[in-house]
Amino acid sequence: MTTPVALTIAGSDSSGGAGIQADLKTFAALGVYGASVITALTAQNTKAVSAIHPLPGDFVTAQLDAVFGDLDVGAVKIGMVAQLSTIEAVAASLRRWSPKHVVLDPVMVATSGDRLLAEDAIEALRTKLIPAASLITPNLPEAAVLLGEPVAASETAIESQGRKLLAMGCPAVLIKGGHGQGSESIDYLIDGKRIVALAAPRVATKNTHGTGCSLSSAIAAHLAKGEEMETAVRNAKSWISAAIAAADRFSVGHGRGPIHHFHRYY
Repeated sequence: MTTPVALTIAGSDSSGGAGIQADLKTFAALGVYGASVITALTAQNTKAVSAIHPLPGDFVTAQLDAVFGDLDVGAVKIGMVAQLSTIEAVAASLRRWSPKHVVLDPVMVATSGDRLLAEDAIEALRTKLIPAASLITPNLPEAAVLLGEPVAASETAIESQGRKLLAMGCPAVLIKGGHGQGSESIDYLIDGKRIVALAAPRVATKNTHGTGCSLSSAIAAHLAKGEEMETAVRNAKSWISAAIAAADRFSVGHGRGPIHHFHRYY
């Protein structure tokens, strides 16, 4: 029996709620072996990001070659890339190793509001990583930044932005509705053929730290297990919704606390 393996390429969150730590928790919770390539170290907690230390591009490349050269990686999740040299290193490695599935979460701003991507790296994200991805998972503000447009406020506008993102070279886009309004949080999965609305009840909680990281890594975990894209997204959405609903079982930190990755177990 082959062990499904997923790789996260992201930043480290010293408080454990987002980034590499959240991704590895997600992989473990979903029964997938997790490997990691760290792009940046952050001094971070539930209230703020106080410092960022990006790792050199050549060391990111060394980590990628070490993992891909030995492990049978079924899916890759890309989160915080921090800077231009990291994007170039990751893009070159993806071309060299050609993993089957790449889920790109275009992380630009933390839940706390702190900026996580250098301004000069946004264009490289558009031109080098989006075309290499199987799926990108922007929230509403991230989709707007990628397109240089206002935040979409209607389903028609979301669908329009989704199709513009597809034109950047990726086959599928999941625009997340967590920043929207209303009693339901609706995510929109858009590919070249259709748009699928995935709704879940909006949960009243301040414990949402790492939600975006964890959803994208959950999708990667399900893809690593061999699921088709829509099935993987649906299963990941169901899991993340339950993790958010269970988040108030935790009392961690004094800001936006973490979700409950292991809600199925305790």
